Amino acid sequence: MKKVFISQPMRGLSNEDIKKERKAIEDMIAKEYGDVEFIDSYFENAPADARPLWFLGKSFELLSTADIAFFAYGWEGARGCVMEHAACEKYGIEIIRE
Repeated sequence: MKKVFISQPMRGLSNEDIKKERKAIEDMIAKEYGDVEFIDSYFENAPADARPLWFLGKSFELLSTADIAFFAYGWEGARGCVMEHAACEKYGIEIIRE
């Protein structure tokens, strides 16, 4: 079973909006790829004082376990997504772009 990491811009979005978009992405990927496992990379319960690099570090840790990385619309304008994309390119993780 392939493991899928979802990279999506989150700045300015509510928790509800982020979850709604992730669910739509998961449904689309499952329809296309069949039986996959999604890596939970949304840190809803992050420490209150967590800085952007904390999130990126956790994301890289999870990304290291992925077979496929999906990049949601607007990823090119989100610095964390751009860095995740570069890591996928350098380390040979399959990339899907919305």
